[in-house]
Amino acid sequence: MVIGAGIVGLATAREVLLRDERADVVVVDKEEVVGAHQTSHNSGVIHSGVYYAPGSAKAELCVSGARAMLRFCEDHAIPVRMDGKLIVAVDEGELGPLAELERRAAANGVPDLRRLGPGQIAEIEPHAHGVAALHVPGTAVTDFATVARALADDVVARGGRIQLGFPVSSVTGDDDGVTVKADDDRHIGARKGIACAGLQSDRVAGYPADVRILPFRGSYYALGPRAAPLVRSMIYPVPDPRFPFLGTHFTRHFDDTVSCGPNAILALAREEYSRWSFSAADTWDSLRFPGSWRLARKHWSTGVRELADELSKRRSLRSARRYLPDLEDGDLANDDALGIRAQAVDRGGNLMGDFVLRRTGPLLHVLNAPSPAATASLAIAERIVDRISAPE
Repeated sequence: MVIGAGIVGLATAREVLLRDERADVVVVDKEEVVGAHQTSHNSGVIHSGVYYAPGSAKAELCVSGARAMLRFCEDHAIPVRMDGKLIVAVDEGELGPLAELERRAAANGVPDLRRLGPGQIAEIEPHAHGVAALHVPGTAVTDFATVARALADDVVARGGRIQLGFPVSSVTGDDDGVTVKADDDRHIGARKGIACAGLQSDRVAGYPADVRILPFRGSYYALGPRAAPLVRSMIYPVPDPRFPFLGTHFTRHFDDTVSCGPNAILALAREEYSRWSFSAADTWDSLRFPGSWRLARKHWSTGVRELADELSKRRSLRSARRYLPDLEDGDLANDDALGIRAQAVDRGGNLMGDFVLRRTGPLLHVLNAPSPAATASLAIAERIVDRISAPE
Protein backbone atom coordinates (compact mmCIF):
# COMPACT_ATOMS: atom_id res chain seq x y z
CA MET A 1 0.00 0.00 0.00
CA VAL A 2 1.13 3.53 -0.79
CA ILE A 3 -0.29 6.52 1.08
CA GLY A 4 -0.22 9.63 -1.09
CA ALA A 5 -0.98 10.05 -4.79
CA GLY A 6 1.61 12.74 -5.44
CA ILE A 7 4.44 12.20 -7.88
CA VAL A 8 6.65 10.34 -5.37
CA GLY A 9 3.87 8.04 -4.20
CA LEU A 10 2.76 7.21 -7.73
CA ALA A 11 6.35 6.61 -8.86
CA THR A 12 6.80 4.28 -5.89
CA ALA A 13 3.67 2.29 -6.69
CA ARG A 14 4.83 1.98 -10.30
CA GLU A 15 8.28 0.82 -9.17
CA VAL A 16 6.74 -1.96 -7.06
CA LEU A 17 4.78 -3.16 -10.08
CA LEU A 18 7.80 -2.94 -12.37
CA ARG A 19 9.64 -5.32 -10.05
CA ASP A 20 6.73 -7.69 -9.47
CA GLU A 21 3.87 -7.66 -11.96
CA ARG A 22 1.85 -9.87 -9.62
CA ALA A 23 2.03 -7.42 -6.72
CA ASP A 24 -1.28 -6.20 -5.27
CA VAL A 25 -0.71 -2.44 -4.99
CA VAL A 26 -3.21 0.18 -3.87
CA VAL A 27 -2.55 3.92 -3.63
CA VAL A 28 -4.80 5.96 -1.33
CA ASP A 29 -5.19 9.74 -1.15
CA LYS A 30 -7.70 12.09 0.44
CA GLU A 31 -8.03 14.24 -2.69
CA GLU A 32 -10.21 13.51 -5.71
CA VAL A 33 -7.36 13.94 -8.22
CA VAL A 34 -3.76 12.77 -8.25
CA GLY A 35 -0.92 15.22 -7.72
CA ALA A 36 -3.17 17.80 -6.09
CA HIS A 37 -0.59 19.62 -3.99
CA GLN A 38 3.19 19.97 -4.31
CA THR A 39 3.23 17.98 -7.55
CA SER A 40 1.05 20.51 -9.36
CA HIS A 41 2.18 23.68 -7.57
CA ASN A 42 5.81 24.18 -8.57
CA SER A 43 8.00 25.67 -11.28
CA GLY A 44 8.10 22.44 -13.33
CA VAL A 45 11.89 22.51 -13.56
CA ILE A 46 13.76 19.24 -14.10
CA HIS A 47 16.90 20.01 -12.13
CA SER A 48 20.37 18.80 -13.13
CA GLY A 49 22.03 18.32 -9.71
CA VAL A 50 24.15 21.46 -9.40
CA TYR A 51 23.27 22.53 -5.89
CA TYR A 52 23.51 19.46 -3.71
CA ALA A 53 26.38 18.33 -1.53
CA PRO A 54 28.35 15.53 -3.23
CA GLY A 55 27.56 12.20 -1.64
CA SER A 56 24.12 13.30 -0.44
CA ALA A 57 20.98 11.46 -1.46
CA LYS A 58 19.77 14.62 -3.19
CA ALA A 59 22.88 14.77 -5.37
CA GLU A 60 22.79 11.12 -6.36
CA LEU A 61 19.06 10.86 -6.94
CA CYS A 62 18.68 14.20 -8.73
CA VAL A 63 21.23 13.33 -11.41
CA SER A 64 19.93 9.80 -12.03
CA GLY A 65 16.32 10.90 -11.53
CA ALA A 66 16.58 13.68 -14.11
CA ARG A 67 17.75 11.19 -16.74
CA ALA A 68 14.89 8.84 -15.84
CA MET A 69 12.35 11.68 -15.87
CA LEU A 70 13.40 12.85 -19.34
CA ARG A 71 13.08 9.27 -20.65
CA PHE A 72 9.66 8.91 -19.03
CA CYS A 73 8.44 12.16 -20.59
CA GLU A 74 9.72 11.10 -23.99
CA ASP A 75 8.10 7.66 -23.71
CA HIS A 76 4.74 9.19 -22.71
CA ALA A 77 4.79 12.17 -25.12
CA ILE A 78 4.83 14.69 -22.25
CA PRO A 79 6.05 18.13 -23.39
CA VAL A 80 9.54 19.08 -22.23
CA ARG A 81 11.41 22.28 -22.92
CA MET A 82 15.19 21.91 -22.59
CA ASP A 83 16.62 25.40 -22.88
CA GLY A 84 19.10 25.12 -20.01
CA LYS A 85 19.68 27.75 -17.36
CA LEU A 86 22.18 30.32 -16.14
CA ILE A 87 23.15 30.64 -12.48
CA VAL A 88 24.33 34.24 -12.34
CA ALA A 89 26.69 35.95 -9.92
CA VAL A 90 25.78 39.64 -9.98
CA ASP A 91 28.82 40.90 -8.03
CA GLU A 92 32.30 39.87 -6.90
CA GLY A 93 31.00 38.70 -3.53
CA GLU A 94 29.11 35.84 -5.19
CA LEU A 95 32.11 34.44 -7.09
CA GLY A 96 33.17 32.20 -4.21
CA PRO A 97 29.75 30.58 -3.81
CA LEU A 98 29.51 30.26 -7.60
CA ALA A 99 32.84 28.41 -7.64
CA GLU A 100 31.51 26.07 -4.94
CA LEU A 101 28.47 25.34 -7.09
CA GLU A 102 30.77 24.56 -10.00
CA ARG A 103 32.76 22.16 -7.79
CA ARG A 104 29.60 20.44 -6.60
CA ALA A 105 28.22 20.12 -10.11
CA ALA A 106 31.45 18.55 -11.36
CA ALA A 107 31.52 16.11 -8.42
CA ASN A 108 27.89 15.17 -9.03
CA GLY A 109 28.49 14.43 -12.71
CA VAL A 110 26.36 17.24 -14.14
CA PRO A 111 27.10 17.12 -17.89
CA ASP A 112 28.24 19.95 -20.17
CA LEU A 113 28.59 22.57 -17.41
CA ARG A 114 30.39 25.79 -18.46
CA ARG A 115 31.72 28.78 -16.54
CA LEU A 116 30.94 32.03 -18.36
CA GLY A 117 32.21 35.58 -18.19
CA PRO A 118 30.08 38.71 -18.76
CA GLY A 119 30.37 38.62 -22.57
CA GLN A 120 29.46 34.95 -22.70
CA ILE A 121 26.44 35.53 -20.45
CA ALA A 122 25.09 37.88 -23.12
CA GLU A 123 25.41 35.14 -25.73
CA ILE A 124 23.03 32.93 -23.73
CA GLU A 125 20.78 35.58 -22.14
CA PRO A 126 21.32 38.95 -23.84
CA HIS A 127 19.42 40.92 -21.18
CA ALA A 128 20.93 39.26 -18.08
CA HIS A 129 23.45 41.10 -15.91
CA GLY A 130 26.31 39.44 -14.05
CA VAL A 131 30.05 39.22 -13.54
CA ALA A 132 30.08 35.44 -14.08
CA ALA A 133 27.68 32.55 -14.50
CA LEU A 134 27.36 28.81 -14.76
CA HIS A 135 25.58 27.55 -17.86
CA VAL A 136 23.70 24.29 -17.24
CA PRO A 137 22.36 23.25 -20.65
CA GLY A 138 20.71 20.05 -19.41
CA THR A 139 18.16 21.78 -17.19
CA ALA A 140 14.64 21.36 -18.56
CA VAL A 141 11.07 22.22 -17.70
CA THR A 142 7.85 20.21 -17.92
CA ASP A 143 4.45 19.89 -16.24
CA PHE A 144 4.71 17.53 -13.28
CA ALA A 145 0.92 17.31 -12.92
CA THR A 146 0.84 15.74 -16.38
CA VAL A 147 3.66 13.41 -15.32
CA ALA A 148 1.63 12.37 -12.26
CA ARG A 149 -1.39 11.53 -14.38
CA ALA A 150 0.79 9.45 -16.69
CA LEU A 151 2.27 7.62 -13.69
CA ALA A 152 -1.24 6.95 -12.37
CA ASP A 153 -2.32 5.55 -15.74
CA ASP A 154 0.77 3.34 -15.76
CA VAL A 155 0.02 2.04 -12.26
CA VAL A 156 -3.54 1.13 -13.25
CA ALA A 157 -2.42 -0.42 -16.55
CA ARG A 158 -0.03 -2.66 -14.61
CA GLY A 159 -2.79 -3.89 -12.31
CA GLY A 160 -2.54 -1.42 -9.44
CA ARG A 161 -5.45 0.44 -7.87
CA ILE A 162 -5.80 4.10 -6.97
CA GLN A 163 -8.40 4.91 -4.34
CA LEU A 164 -9.04 8.65 -4.15
CA GLY A 165 -11.27 10.38 -1.62
CA PHE A 166 -9.70 8.31 1.18
CA PRO A 167 -8.65 10.75 3.99
CA VAL A 168 -6.25 8.79 6.16
CA SER A 169 -6.85 9.15 9.90
CA SER A 170 -4.44 6.53 11.23
CA VAL A 171 -1.71 4.17 10.09
CA THR A 172 -0.58 1.22 12.19
CA GLY A 173 1.94 -1.50 11.51
CA ASP A 174 2.89 -4.70 13.31
CA ASP A 175 4.02 -8.24 12.56
CA ASP A 176 0.72 -8.89 10.81
CA GLY A 177 1.13 -6.03 8.37
CA VAL A 178 -0.22 -2.49 7.97
CA THR A 179 -3.71 -1.09 8.51
CA VAL A 180 -4.77 2.28 7.17
CA LYS A 181 -8.02 3.82 8.40
CA ALA A 182 -10.00 6.67 6.88
CA ASP A 183 -11.95 9.34 8.72
CA ASP A 184 -15.21 7.46 8.09
CA ASP A 185 -13.88 4.18 9.56
CA ARG A 186 -13.12 2.58 6.20
CA HIS A 187 -9.93 0.60 6.47
CA ILE A 188 -7.49 -1.19 4.18
CA GLY A 189 -4.94 -3.79 5.18
CA ALA A 190 -1.68 -4.63 3.45
CA ARG A 191 1.47 -6.61 4.04
CA LYS A 192 3.61 -3.48 3.78
CA GLY A 193 2.95 0.24 3.67
CA ILE A 194 4.81 3.25 2.28
CA ALA A 195 3.71 6.75 3.30
CA CYS A 196 4.54 9.48 0.78
CA ALA A 197 2.29 12.06 2.37
CA GLY A 198 4.13 15.27 1.51
CA LEU A 199 2.67 18.19 3.45
CA GLN A 200 0.97 15.73 5.81
CA SER A 201 3.93 13.39 6.28
CA ASP A 202 4.56 14.20 9.96
CA ARG A 203 0.88 13.76 10.80
CA VAL A 204 0.62 10.45 8.98
CA ALA A 205 3.77 9.34 10.85
CA GLY A 206 2.16 10.20 14.19
CA TYR A 207 4.13 13.40 14.83
CA PRO A 208 7.69 12.15 15.40
CA ALA A 209 9.24 13.95 18.37
CA ASP A 210 12.30 15.12 16.44
CA VAL A 211 10.82 16.47 13.22
CA ARG A 212 7.95 18.66 12.05
CA ILE A 213 6.78 19.75 8.62
CA LEU A 214 6.75 23.53 8.24
CA PRO A 215 4.88 24.77 5.15
CA PHE A 216 6.71 27.45 3.18
CA ARG A 217 4.62 29.35 0.67
CA GLY A 218 6.08 30.59 -2.57
CA SER A 219 4.29 33.02 -4.85
CA TYR A 220 5.17 34.04 -8.39
CA TYR A 221 4.90 37.01 -10.69
CA ALA A 222 4.37 36.60 -14.41
CA LEU A 223 6.40 38.70 -16.81
CA GLY A 224 4.12 40.77 -19.01
CA PRO A 225 4.16 40.79 -22.82
CA ARG A 226 6.86 43.46 -23.04
CA ALA A 227 9.19 41.76 -20.56
CA ALA A 228 8.71 38.06 -21.36
CA PRO A 229 11.06 38.19 -24.41
CA LEU A 230 13.86 39.36 -22.09
CA VAL A 231 14.22 35.75 -20.88
CA ARG A 232 15.17 32.99 -23.30
CA SER A 233 15.43 30.09 -20.85
CA MET A 234 16.01 30.23 -17.07
CA ILE A 235 17.98 32.72 -15.00
CA TYR A 236 18.80 31.73 -11.42
CA PRO A 237 20.63 33.52 -8.61
CA VAL A 238 23.52 32.11 -6.63
CA PRO A 239 21.56 30.62 -3.68
CA ASP A 240 22.15 31.36 -0.01
CA PRO A 241 23.98 28.25 1.27
CA ARG A 242 22.19 28.50 4.64
CA PHE A 243 18.84 27.58 3.07
CA PRO A 244 17.56 24.75 0.86
CA PHE A 245 15.63 27.31 -1.22
CA LEU A 246 17.08 28.43 -4.56
CA GLY A 247 15.92 32.03 -4.44
CA THR A 248 13.78 34.04 -6.85
CA HIS A 249 14.46 33.06 -10.45
CA PHE A 250 13.08 33.47 -13.97
CA THR A 251 11.68 30.44 -15.79
CA ARG A 252 10.39 30.15 -19.34
CA HIS A 253 7.88 27.34 -19.13
CA PHE A 254 6.97 24.72 -21.72
CA ASP A 255 3.90 26.81 -22.65
CA ASP A 256 6.20 29.83 -23.33
CA THR A 257 5.06 31.88 -20.32
CA VAL A 258 7.75 33.35 -18.06
CA SER A 259 7.50 33.44 -14.27
CA CYS A 260 9.52 35.31 -11.66
CA GLY A 261 9.69 33.71 -8.22
CA PRO A 262 9.07 32.12 -5.86
CA ASN A 263 9.76 33.75 -2.52
CA ALA A 264 9.73 31.66 0.68
CA ILE A 265 7.40 32.63 3.51
CA LEU A 266 6.20 30.46 6.38
CA ALA A 267 2.60 29.63 5.50
CA LEU A 268 -0.31 29.58 7.94
CA ALA A 269 -2.06 26.75 6.08
CA ARG A 270 -0.56 23.62 4.53
CA GLU A 271 -2.85 23.03 1.59
CA GLU A 272 -4.69 26.28 0.83
CA TYR A 273 -3.49 28.35 -2.09
CA SER A 274 -4.25 31.98 -1.49
CA ARG A 275 -1.79 34.48 -0.08
CA TRP A 276 -3.72 35.02 3.15
CA SER A 277 -5.03 31.50 3.85
CA PHE A 278 -5.16 30.53 7.52
CA SER A 279 -5.67 27.20 9.25
CA ALA A 280 -5.76 27.17 13.04
CA ALA A 281 -4.75 23.50 13.16
CA ASP A 282 -1.82 23.95 10.78
CA THR A 283 -0.60 27.08 12.54
CA TRP A 284 -0.85 25.42 15.95
CA ASP A 285 1.17 22.44 14.70
CA SER A 286 3.93 24.84 13.64
CA LEU A 287 3.86 26.93 16.83
CA ARG A 288 3.89 24.04 19.30
CA PHE A 289 7.09 22.55 17.89
CA PRO A 290 10.26 23.89 19.60
CA GLY A 291 12.22 23.78 16.36
CA SER A 292 9.91 26.38 14.81
CA TRP A 293 10.84 29.01 17.39
CA ARG A 294 14.53 28.18 17.15
CA LEU A 295 14.39 28.50 13.37
CA ALA A 296 12.66 31.88 13.71
CA ARG A 297 15.33 33.17 16.11
CA LYS A 298 18.10 32.13 13.73
CA HIS A 299 16.62 33.57 10.55
CA TRP A 300 14.13 36.28 11.54
CA SER A 301 15.83 38.91 9.37
CA THR A 302 15.51 36.75 6.26
CA GLY A 303 11.85 36.15 7.05
CA VAL A 304 11.20 39.88 7.42
CA ARG A 305 12.90 40.55 4.07
CA GLU A 306 10.89 37.86 2.28
CA LEU A 307 7.66 39.20 3.76
CA ALA A 308 8.55 42.76 2.72
CA ASP A 309 9.14 41.57 -0.85
CA GLU A 310 5.77 39.81 -0.74
CA LEU A 311 3.98 43.00 0.31
CA SER A 312 5.77 45.35 -2.09
CA LYS A 313 5.87 44.77 -5.83
CA ARG A 314 8.37 47.63 -6.07
CA ARG A 315 10.79 45.77 -3.78
CA SER A 316 10.30 42.60 -5.81
CA LEU A 317 10.99 44.52 -9.01
CA ARG A 318 14.15 45.98 -7.53
CA SER A 319 15.38 42.49 -6.61
CA ALA A 320 14.51 41.14 -10.06
CA ARG A 321 16.34 44.00 -11.79
CA ARG A 322 19.62 42.85 -10.26
CA TYR A 323 19.50 40.11 -12.91
CA LEU A 324 17.40 41.80 -15.60
CA PRO A 325 18.14 45.56 -15.49
CA ASP A 326 15.81 46.21 -18.43
CA LEU A 327 12.71 45.40 -16.37
CA GLU A 328 10.38 48.36 -15.97
CA ASP A 329 7.47 49.34 -13.75
CA GLY A 330 4.48 47.28 -14.77
CA ASP A 331 6.50 44.33 -16.08
CA LEU A 332 5.67 42.13 -13.07
CA ALA A 333 2.07 41.01 -13.22
CA ASN A 334 0.38 39.36 -10.26
CA ASP A 335 0.07 35.64 -10.82
CA ASP A 336 -2.35 33.27 -9.12
CA ALA A 337 0.38 30.61 -9.09
CA LEU A 338 1.25 29.66 -5.52
CA GLY A 339 3.12 26.69 -4.17
CA ILE A 340 3.54 25.34 -0.66
CA ARG A 341 6.67 23.36 0.09
CA ALA A 342 6.79 20.72 2.83
CA GLN A 343 10.04 21.44 4.66
CA ALA A 344 11.11 19.23 7.55
CA VAL A 345 12.67 20.99 10.55
CA ASP A 346 14.39 19.32 13.49
CA ARG A 347 14.05 20.29 17.16
CA GLY A 348 17.17 22.42 16.95
CA GLY A 349 15.54 24.67 14.36
CA ASN A 350 17.59 23.31 11.47
CA LEU A 351 16.07 22.93 8.02
CA MET A 352 16.61 19.30 7.05
CA GLY A 353 18.29 19.47 3.66
CA ASP A 354 18.30 15.86 2.46
CA PHE A 355 15.63 13.27 1.82
CA VAL A 356 14.59 11.44 4.99
CA LEU A 357 13.21 7.88 4.90
CA ARG A 358 12.34 6.03 8.11
CA ARG A 359 11.25 2.45 8.36
CA THR A 360 9.66 0.64 11.29
CA GLY A 361 8.82 -2.98 10.53
CA PRO A 362 6.44 -3.18 7.58
CA LEU A 363 5.93 0.60 7.39
CA LEU A 364 8.17 3.20 5.74
CA HIS A 365 7.63 6.94 6.02
CA VAL A 366 9.03 9.51 3.61
CA LEU A 367 9.43 12.34 6.12
CA ASN A 368 11.27 14.85 3.96
CA ALA A 369 11.13 15.02 0.18
CA PRO A 370 11.66 18.67 -0.82
CA SER A 371 12.95 19.88 -4.17
CA PRO A 372 14.28 18.19 -6.28
CA ALA A 373 11.79 15.47 -5.31
CA ALA A 374 9.70 15.86 -8.48
CA THR A 375 12.80 15.72 -10.68
CA ALA A 376 14.16 12.74 -8.74
CA SER A 377 10.86 10.94 -8.12
CA LEU A 378 11.59 7.89 -10.26
CA ALA A 379 15.00 7.45 -8.63
CA ILE A 380 13.60 8.10 -5.15
CA ALA A 381 11.03 5.38 -5.84
CA GLU A 382 13.82 2.89 -6.48
CA ARG A 383 15.47 3.84 -3.18
CA ILE A 384 12.17 3.53 -1.30
CA VAL A 385 11.36 0.11 -2.71
CA ASP A 386 14.90 -1.08 -2.00
CA ARG A 387 14.47 0.01 1.63
CA ILE A 388 11.05 -1.55 2.21
CA SER A 389 12.10 -4.77 0.45
CA ALA A 390 15.25 -5.29 2.55
CA PRO A 391 15.15 -7.37 5.71
CA GLU A 392 15.39 -5.32 8.89
